[in-house]
This record gives sequence, structure tokens and C-alpha cells, in this order.
Amino acid sequence: MALLHDIVFDCRHPAALARFWAELLDDYAVAPYDEAELERLRALGLSGPEEDPTVLVEGPQGAPRVWFVLVPEPKTVKNRVHLDVRAADVEAEGERLRALGAVEVARHQNWIVLADPEGNEFCLQPAGGG
Repeated sequence: MALLHDIVFDCRHPAALARFWAELLDDYAVAPYDEAELERLRALGLSGPEEDPTVLVEGPQGAPRVWFVLVPEPKTVKNRVHLDVRAADVEAEGERLRALGAVEVARHQNWIVLADPEGNEFCLQPAGGG
């Protein structure tokens, strides 16, 4: 049986999108850059983490990691897969996420469809659902 290990987003600016999702997800953070990681970037001719073509966001022990990977093309169609996130107060969390750069796409009876700053849709649902 397989276990979910990583979730990967193709994107135009990995560092910025990684920061957005690290702020969105509880107990997640952009992985720190040690000297070996900074050397890897220098070897690629990059000046630092802001130019990193592959940025990692890590969560609590055992939770899936989230990678943001540079691709040349922009998103052009609706996602075929999306993430669902939950919050105790959907309206307050929706406001917080919009302040981070999310855009509201649709509103339903008790949940909201949002898009991250690069247009990837996700659903914000009330906590405690099935």
C-alpha cells in the first residue's frame, strides 16, 4: 500500500508560492536553508532562496511535505486535483487568506472556493466535517 509523501505544485515563482502555503497551513513552514542548500543554489548560478527553483514547505512529523517547482508555462486550465483545507471559522479564515493573496472563486452554502496567487484552486471548509 502506498503512502502520501509529497504534494507538488508546478509554479512560476516557487519561493513566493511556498510562503503563501506555509502561511495558509497550520504548523507548516518553508524549510530552512543551511549552508549546503545555499551552496547548491550558488552552483546553479542563483543568488539565494528567492531564486530557488524547488522550494520545500514542511509540516508536522508524518504530514505530507509540499514542494513548489519552477515551470516555464503559466497555469491555463482548471485544476484536475485540488486541496481541501478546514478552519473553525470559514469566514474569518477566508478573510485571512484573501489578505495573504488568495482570490475567492466561488461561494457555496458552507464553504468557499479560493485560488492561491498563481490560480491553483482550493476549498475552504468548516472544521469538523466528514
